Amino acid sequence: MEDILVPVMAIGILFLGLPWLIMHYITKWKTASGLTSEDEILLDSLNDTARRLEERLMTIERIIAADHPEFSPRRGSADAGPDIDPASYRRSN
Repeated sequence: MEDILVPVMAIGILFLGLPWLIMHYITKWKTASGLTSEDEILLDSLNDTARRLEERLMTIERIIAADHPEFSPRRGSADAGPDIDPASYRRSN
């Protein structure tokens, strides 16, 4: 009886249990790959905060530039992005 039970269990685990386990974790992986509504709310909040901080920084730079004519802000506008000197990049080939 035991001679038959071990191979049957091994075949059952190999052909039923292992594929079920793999498919279970594949479906878990697919459902977890998207953003939850809580994540989207957090991202919207962070985006709004970053936009408001950028506006505050630009306001402060305008005030300082009005008081001190020699001051030049690092950025021209919010859409311009950071000033980057292309010559400062080195190719890593």
